[in-house]
Amino acid sequence: MELPETKLRRSIGPFQLTLYGLGSMLGSGIYGLIGQAAGLAGNTVWLAFLVAMVAALLTALSYASLGSRYPRAGGAAFVTERAFGMPLLSFVVGLSVVASGLTSIATQSQVFAVNLASVTGMAMLPIWAIAIGFLLVLTGLVLRGIREAMWVNVTCTLIEAAGLLLVIAVGIPYWGSVDLLETPGLPGNDVLIVLVFQGAVLTFFAFIGFEDILNVAEECRDPQRTIPVALVSAMVVGASIYVAVAISAISVVPWQELAEAPGPLTEVMRRAAPAIPVAVFAGITLFAVANTALVNYVTSSRMIYGMARQGLLPAALGKVQSRTQTPYLATLALLVLLLPLAFFGSIAQLASASVLMLLVVFAIVNGALVVLQGRVSEAKGKFEVPRWVPALGTIICLVLISVRLTSSDWQAPALAGTMLVGMLALYAAQTGLAARRT
Repeated sequence: MELPETKLRRSIGPFQLTLYGLGSMLGSGIYGLIGQAAGLAGNTVWLAFLVAMVAALLTALSYASLGSRYPRAGGAAFVTERAFGMPLLSFVVGLSVVASGLTSIATQSQVFAVNLASVTGMAMLPIWAIAIGFLLVLTGLVLRGIREAMWVNVTCTLIEAAGLLLVIAVGIPYWGSVDLLETPGLPGNDVLIVLVFQGAVLTFFAFIGFEDILNVAEECRDPQRTIPVALVSAMVVGASIYVAVAISAISVVPWQELAEAPGPLTEVMRRAAPAIPVAVFAGITLFAVANTALVNYVTSSRMIYGMARQGLLPAALGKVQSRTQTPYLATLALLVLLLPLAFFGSIAQLASASVLMLLVVFAIVNGALVVLQGRVSEAKGKFEVPRWVPALGTIICLVLISVRLTSSDWQAPALAGTMLVGMLALYAAQTGLAARRT
């Protein structure tokens, strides 16, 4: 008698899923991006975050609608194949998401190791050893179960949000002390609009992370309702925190100095609340970094699982452990790929290339929703958006891609192209092996 197939455990509710997306966003951009954005937009950096939120929300709404229609793990790859019927395109989309997750996890492991060594004085251990230890602990948690991983995520998200709320709190007494529309350029509405949009292009990347929500769809209770609620809530809460942090930062530290500060928010704390030890904020950063890595690990393992279930990757990667109800082989496969990355001193260019590929994924997913909405045979979900939403989301993503491609940084596009060639070669090899077996 054949045993029933083990499925992923459905244990995630709206509150947990909102914090899952929020944790990924809060830990991925604000700490470093705010200084760079201030250098571009001056005191209007808060407005740049607001414009970026509107731009990112279009794609988030598309993801919410798709999650309501097709609540499956590996959602981006699934909806791409459903819309366009091209397994190769779905394969590239799925692996691009996985590549983004891998580089993020590897980067966060290095950042965590450096920060932990500085906070605890663990100078006797090499950074790579601490990074590998961090990855092993992370792997054990993801293997243990989605319920445990989600509660760790909730704890970390609340701590990192508390850190940003602390920045807001110490900055509130300074609110109203600066002109919130002062820009680096000459006075004038045209200059203001241009600089705000330049800042919005940069701050858009602080919102990347919302897409992680779709990949845990098969572990949500009532996913058709939970996914849209969590996506929109995470975006609105995240944007509110970003705007308030930006106003506090430029109110405490002049934007010219904020742009030059190696740790912009640490500098805000040092000036506005000198009585609070810097180590406290450094400790909060550890939780933020660990949380970003955890979310990306869960997301990437579910993407691999979903692709295996679609037949885009070996079927073994779609196996679920009966006791923990986690995709254990997909999780372990990620560890095998992550360990070598932990030895690299810097993978900044790889991370930039992955972000570029993620924008391509966003454009394709938006386009997929446009196609699916126009198909009469497709059943509608509980959360539908007007067709112009994904259409405009596609255009915005294409504009952001063109901005990245025309920048002076040629290495990231070149590396993205190399990664794409590698994915095509892997697909050809996999297809060839499958053909020989048949």
